[in-house]
Amino acid sequence: MSVRRLASFLAAAALLAGCAGGEASPPVAPTSAAAPATKAAQPAPKPRVERPLRGKVVVIDPGHRLGNARFPAEINRPVDAGGFTKECNTTGTATDDGYPEATFTWEVALEARRLLRRQGARVLLTRPDNSADTWGPCVDVRGRLGNPGQPGPTADVRVSLHGDGVLSSGAHGFHVIRPGDLAGWTDDIERPSRRLADDLRDALVAQGFTPATYVGSDGIDVRTDLGTLNLSDVPAVLAELGNMRAAGDARVMESAAGRLRYARALAAAVAAFLS
Repeated sequence: MSVRRLASFLAAAALLAGCAGGEASPPVAPTSAAAPATKAAQPAPKPRVERPLRGKVVVIDPGHRLGNARFPAEINRPVDAGGFTKECNTTGTATDDGYPEATFTWEVALEARRLLRRQGARVLLTRPDNSADTWGPCVDVRGRLGNPGQPGPTADVRVSLHGDGVLSSGAHGFHVIRPGDLAGWTDDIERPSRRLADDLRDALVAQGFTPATYVGSDGIDVRTDLGTLNLSDVPAVLAELGNMRAAGDARVMESAAGRLRYARALAAAVAAFLS
């Protein structure tokens, strides 16, 4: 190699060595993609809703039906009421202002159903509506709905709702009717029905209602002539929630706030009994 070519080669080598041996490049900061991921905030868990009546079946029997008066032949037909016969149904009573018992019991039943469903219960009504164009059903059908062996689910409890129509001066307040001991009919439900009657009486008092002044004892009466009780094979009571012919009772029964109080008492009594 000539001296000139050797000098050029050595100069090029030195230049390359200088490039390789210069200062190191500054470190590159990690990109955001390389940074550890931040955990996304999780929504707070919803509070658990207590449903103490889940799996329970409640029959509510709103007495009468608005159209009964238009079908006298049908509602007067005799049916079994527990070893004897009674008329299929009746028209019910009304307040002096014309507010019908059938409408009162229907509206309380709807409110009570709403409250019981919120607690998890399945609620069966013995009639589908308050139509003025139809009648019934008869007391034997109402008394057997929810019984073991009947179509549909078997009930745990049955409550029949009514309003009284006593004209006696000073007669006011509610009373809860429980079945008496009727051999072959109510002897299997008489004892638990006593407790149900007490629970409903206590719940009505807690809502500010007064036991009847004209019938029963401390808000409780006992009867063996009611088909809706005699034909039931599950604990059952019938509540006369007030006297619709007494002015004070009527004002409460005609008001939405009053009907809600009745419904709250019913829901509380069923929950107490089934718990």
